[in-house]
Amino acid sequence: MSSLALKNLWARKTRALTTTLAVFIGVTLIAGTYVLTDTMFKAFDEIFSDSLKGTDVVLTAQDVVTQDTGQTPSFAAGVLPKVESVNGVGLAAGAIFTQGGIFDESDDPIGNQFSPKFISSALPKRIESLTYVDGRAPANASEASLDESAADSAGLGIGDTIRLADQQRAKSYKLVGLTHLGNASFGGAVIAQLTLPEAQHLTGKVGRFDQISVAAKDGVDPARLKNEIRRVVPKSIRVETAQQSAQRSSNEIRDNLGFFRIALLVFAGVALFVGAFLIFNTFSITVAQRVTEFGMLRTLGASRGQILTSVILEALLIGVIGSVAGLAGGILTAKGLQALLGAVGADLPSTSPVLETRTVIVSLVIGISVTLVSSIGPALRSTRISPMAALRSVVALRSRRHGVIHAALAGLLAVLGIGMVVLGLFGGIDDSGQAAGLIGGGAVAVLFSVSLFTPRLVRPLASIMGIPAEKLRGLTGRLARENTQRNPGRTAVTAAALMIGLALITFVTVFAAGIKSSVATAIDRNLQGQIVIQNTDGFSPFSAAAGTRAANVEGVKTVSPLSSAQAKLIGGSSGGSKERVSGVDPKTVNDVLDLDWQKSGPGVLSGLTDSQIVLDDGFAGSEGIEVGDTVRFLTQTGRKPSFQVVGTVKDNADLLGTAVISENAMRREFGQKDVVFEFATVDGGADPAAVQARVKADLKRSFPTVDVLNQQELKDNQEMQVNQLVGLIYALLSLAVIVALFGIATTLALAIHERTRELGMLRAVGMSRRQVRSMIRYESVITALIGAVLGLVVGVVFAALISQPLKDEGFALSYPVPTLAIILVLAALAGVLVAIGPARRASRLDVLEALAYE
Repeated sequence: MSSLALKNLWARKTRALTTTLAVFIGVTLIAGTYVLTDTMFKAFDEIFSDSLKGTDVVLTAQDVVTQDTGQTPSFAAGVLPKVESVNGVGLAAGAIFTQGGIFDESDDPIGNQFSPKFISSALPKRIESLTYVDGRAPANASEASLDESAADSAGLGIGDTIRLADQQRAKSYKLVGLTHLGNASFGGAVIAQLTLPEAQHLTGKVGRFDQISVAAKDGVDPARLKNEIRRVVPKSIRVETAQQSAQRSSNEIRDNLGFFRIALLVFAGVALFVGAFLIFNTFSITVAQRVTEFGMLRTLGASRGQILTSVILEALLIGVIGSVAGLAGGILTAKGLQALLGAVGADLPSTSPVLETRTVIVSLVIGISVTLVSSIGPALRSTRISPMAALRSVVALRSRRHGVIHAALAGLLAVLGIGMVVLGLFGGIDDSGQAAGLIGGGAVAVLFSVSLFTPRLVRPLASIMGIPAEKLRGLTGRLARENTQRNPGRTAVTAAALMIGLALITFVTVFAAGIKSSVATAIDRNLQGQIVIQNTDGFSPFSAAAGTRAANVEGVKTVSPLSSAQAKLIGGSSGGSKERVSGVDPKTVNDVLDLDWQKSGPGVLSGLTDSQIVLDDGFAGSEGIEVGDTVRFLTQTGRKPSFQVVGTVKDNADLLGTAVISENAMRREFGQKDVVFEFATVDGGADPAAVQARVKADLKRSFPTVDVLNQQELKDNQEMQVNQLVGLIYALLSLAVIVALFGIATTLALAIHERTRELGMLRAVGMSRRQVRSMIRYESVITALIGAVLGLVVGVVFAALISQPLKDEGFALSYPVPTLAIILVLAALAGVLVAIGPARRASRLDVLEALAYE
């Protein structure tokens, strides 16, 4: 049977190659995801390890509540003498290592938009991790060094000027050295180095350190030295060996970026899922075309088990070849994914590609399993035809009972799927991972349900989709429509593959339109300030001095800051999850923000004291908190302040997060002095555009890390960020759509082989080659439109369902009709393109040979 399977595959090389390609695309995405993330994590491991080269013990502040911005607390420099006094310490040095802004002389940013930029201080040579590949370390307050990769990207060299900015105003430095750290690439990250006093001054950390690095004396065990140092420093200081510090940092990266791997695997799963439809359809058609062959084998003594084994072996060979090829292509796919992320400003650190044993096993098991499962149905069907019926090329028709079972199964899956989605959305499940799993599982069940029910929809949908073809091409269009209706099951499976990809694209399109529309509406409704100052990356904090400077610009009436920090609600039902708390200036906040109050009113905010708090209404409801209650938070500083709840608001723009406190309380209890927004109003009668231009010009040189936007520009900025994410998702989902289109082309090619005699008859009675090509193309277009219409409907329904729990947060679904219409048009054009090959083949059939074909 194995030799027979090989011969059958070789005899049908084209269809085998197409089926193998479907397996290849899904597996290569899975393998590529693992290779990319494993390589990225290895790069981080190398970076953290190399950054502590020569260091035995590391001291940092306890990060009680990690901040989404990546900011970490500093500690008093007075800890250093205590460390130096410990027996066994050979060398100890304090250091600064904090995020900031890095620019060239023209104030153009160096590095990618979403990659971190670090300002660091030089260390003594024994524990300095950076290697100078050109020039030297900075020696005074006017000199700086830069990592070689960033300098090359920016076209900078020794002697050029760079500008650094953090807490204080931006300052220019002469570039005196180019550095390198280990063998791993930083991605888009940038490191600039200054002398320690200058780094402390620039970052606003005079008399403080971000880290103390310790080198042990010869023969001293780092673990023992760590314990000795632990005894003399405050409990708020974390003491680790260099190995422990590097491992902790690596684990934090893995935890923070775990979602990234899951997201990519989801897209790979979608492509493989769509590929399963192609595999099933190909084997179904192949089995139907080989009934005579199977009948001959049965009459020669082959058992049903041997026939089944032959078909399964073909599937196994395709699965193995596709999976092995996909595994090999995973390394190239990883590079492609990295380039795709870099294109949207999210470069990742990298090193030599990592191919783990787990990647090999998972890729092979999934690829082969999906292929075998997809082929089981057609394989079993091949054994149910009696030898005599097979010799007469009689294909067993599906019984009425079979149709009833399919309908019942489709209905059951629909009920089950919708139930799971509703439970995940409205069941009050605290575990977000469990809720997401229910929603995802429900979505898969619904897609299977629609796929099973699609054969019943093929005839009416084909009639509707075929109307334009009949109007334009007459009999040719009618034949195309009837051909798609001839085998509803086959057309349904082919269309269902495309439906899945387009359903997800439609869902993303509709949901993204809702996000953009909701944000724009919320900005118009809640934001009274005509000017907004924010970081150039849209989310990082910046110095409050920028707002102070803007307040002195001619035409500016009011400037009101908004700061932000993450904290944990003590005793909450959310299990200590992080919440975003915002700080505002009670005197000016009502001048720039018009909030949607649920309990209390604007007067509460203008009179907000340092011991009072306003909560998001949805959060207060979920925690059972009422006005008058007292809440406590654990802050990044380790403090546990209490606040009395004095009101609740509906934060439609998600500007404020979970809670609002006074700016003074934010600084004192949360240790946050920076701001994330400065909202400004202009004097009555002043031209807002002119005032904005003056503010922008005044801040440009001193504060290059900030953008000065009006309301429309703020909306455009938010829309651009959403569009970047949507573009990335489109690129990943396009692979599933490509597989589905291959499915249409394969089905057409196999159908042409099956209809050789019929096509010869049509040519004999006068149909031209051009008409044959048109008929095949219209069949493809009708099939593609059936999948597209079903995908649009399913995608819109899911978007409507998922949006329901978000209505209370101000989310309003928006249906981008022009975009959805474009998707339909593109689906039709794709149908034309994939039909080019099969249509040409059909038109070139020799009439006499086709008429004699059996």
